[in-house]
Amino acid sequence: MRLYFLIFVVILAGDQLSKFIIVANLPLYDVREVIPGLFNLVHVTNKGAAFSLFASIDSPLRHYFFVGVNSLAVIGLTVAAWKIGGDLKRLYRISFGLIAAGALGNLIDRLRHGAVTDFLDFYLGSYHWPAFNVADSAICVGVGVMVLANILDIRNEKRRRQ
Repeated sequence: MRLYFLIFVVILAGDQLSKFIIVANLPLYDVREVIPGLFNLVHVTNKGAAFSLFASIDSPLRHYFFVGVNSLAVIGLTVAAWKIGGDLKRLYRISFGLIAAGALGNLIDRLRHGAVTDFLDFYLGSYHWPAFNVADSAICVGVGVMVLANILDIRNEKRRRQ
């Protein structure tokens, strides 16, 4: 569980610190070019989910829905990290720590600001990836680690059966 909490704390602190720096130093909707043709720092907010999904729904229930989902994710992943066993428990705990920290980082934004602060803007020519943040990155990497752990778990189980 130490690995889970270490990853959780480091990612959460990095997410909140990076968002604090952006909010304090870059006006809302401002853009700073970092690597021409590839990367900008921006300051935007997102009231929806990933890629602004559901952001256009004008209902207070949207906010409470995301607060509830994020809260349940953090609690559920923490319990799962505590109870997980098996050969790949370390990989699963890493993935759970990354995802839970990302979920809590975005939950903190929703509770403090009513929306998530995004600031990483990658693009190639006129093709832009939606702006995202450290928490979003941790969630994506965590899901990738979880998929890898599942693949390895299935492979190990097949070997045991043979």
